[in-house]
Amino acid sequence: MKILLIGANGQLARDLLAEFTAAGDKHEIVPVTHEQLDIRNKRLVDDLMAATRPECVINTAAFHRVDLCEDEPETTFAVNENGVRNLAQAAHQQNALLVQLSTDYVFDGVKRSVYVERDEPKPLSVYGKSRLAGEIAVQENCARYIIIRTCGLYGMAGSQSKTGNFVETMLKLAVARKTPRVVNDQVCTPTSTRDLARHMIRLIPTGAQGLFHMTSTGECSWFDFARECLRLAGVHAVVNPVTSEQYGAKAKRPAYSVLDNLAYRDAGFTDFCPWQEALAEYMQTRKKAGTQSS
Repeated sequence: MKILLIGANGQLARDLLAEFTAAGDKHEIVPVTHEQLDIRNKRLVDDLMAATRPECVINTAAFHRVDLCEDEPETTFAVNENGVRNLAQAAHQQNALLVQLSTDYVFDGVKRSVYVERDEPKPLSVYGKSRLAGEIAVQENCARYIIIRTCGLYGMAGSQSKTGNFVETMLKLAVARKTPRVVNDQVCTPTSTRDLARHMIRLIPTGAQGLFHMTSTGECSWFDFARECLRLAGVHAVVNPVTSEQYGAKAKRPAYSVLDNLAYRDAGFTDFCPWQEALAEYMQTRKKAGTQSS
């Protein structure tokens, strides 16, 4: 299968490349970075799709700085809706499968129990609304698609970049002897990009289509997640629990956005490992790589 991988420098894309290689599958991966393609430009998207003629397009590109999205709604929707529409239309022209990433932030958290794929989305933020609009753009413009909702991604590419990820942010603050303030009233399931990539490469070649929730299993608050990060790293530091109101983030987040991988299990696949196991693997990997938090 010839796969066009959009957003190739990101955390998930880097792990997808690694997992496809490790699996030894006979897939041809064409990685495309943001510098090479701005998905907002329909002509560039169409030209690239026509030139590469992929059988599958995996889009990991997004405008995902959640609080900044509140200040820049036009840019947010230009990337997360219009850019996705461009990819969906171009993929449809090539009869390619489009794999589009989405988020738990399409839900409002009022349900207070695990969300399955059939639950009605009610996003609270500009970011969540734009991602839901992207899902709809895929459904309306591409005959063959997989939409994957996931949550709280962290991966090794984040440990090696300036932008980082939540895990690296917590470790850097702790090493700098700063006390991080972390919300204790938002419950979700942070997910390792490595683990997500493993499950994606199993799903994509099967011909499965539709909407899938794909996250680690279990649930925790961001405060609990932060403490587990520090415990596994052997770092003794204080984490200050605060409410969402006390934290004062610009964008409103769902209080409870745990996703159940129901459709993935129903398709015959073994579920993800618990978030604690995925995090422990990440910490071991970064230790072997000699990653420093400074």
